[in-house]
Amino acid sequence: MDKLFILQTIIKAFFVSAVVVGTSILVTRFTGPLPISVTQTLTQKQTTFNSTGDSEISAIPDEAQIYLGIDIKRSSVIEAQSAANEVINEISSAIKKLGVDKENIQTQNYQVNPEYDYQSLERSITGYRVHAQIVVKITDFEKLNHAIDAATDLGANQVGGISFSLSEKRQEELKKEAREKAIAEAKASAEELAKLAGVKLGKVVNVTESDGNNYPQPIYARAEMALDGGGPKEPTQIEPGSEIYRYSVTLSYETL
Repeated sequence: MDKLFILQTIIKAFFVSAVVVGTSILVTRFTGPLPISVTQTLTQKQTTFNSTGDSEISAIPDEAQIYLGIDIKRSSVIEAQSAANEVINEISSAIKKLGVDKENIQTQNYQVNPEYDYQSLERSITGYRVHAQIVVKITDFEKLNHAIDAATDLGANQVGGISFSLSEKRQEELKKEAREKAIAEAKASAEELAKLAGVKLGKVVNVTESDGNNYPQPIYARAEMALDGGGPKEPTQIEPGSEIYRYSVTLSYETL
């Protein structure tokens, strides 16, 4: 009886083991080996070799503006306007004869105001004052001093700031010239530095430029004029100064 029990136990254990092994084989057969996860990372070179070039160009302004003031007082409005208009017309005609185009002569800030006697209790009107400003744009500086002298001789009794500036056309020319110089300097600097550092340069992948905030910056000159309209005792002598046009560029090279 004991032998039979032992034999039955061995047969059951063998059967269970066979089932387990068969199941394992079956699972492996249908599912296959467990997959191995591999993450692939693509890297890209982001480092560039940068070189900066700067240029400065000294330029003489090619435009000038003159601000001529007319201030006339008369006993009536009609008399004041008539006198002021006569002076304005005479000055405009004289400046035109110098070769200045009509569109470069403008009348601005034309005002007519009454004059009062503030010492009187009734504040009575003592007359009328006309104020006007003639703005003249000149590109030929040889005519600049002659225009001022002619205007003051004819009754202009106020001369404001005389401004010199670069025209848009001249600014574009300077930008082109400054850009060429700055780029040439940046390239030469890049080649020299790369050679010393043992770096091989590839193509230019980016360009950054800066014009150095070269917006129009008028240079003002002052002429001391007599306020009675009599003009200066000696001919006016005004010469334009110079401006510095600045430009900067940065070249970014690909490294090999």
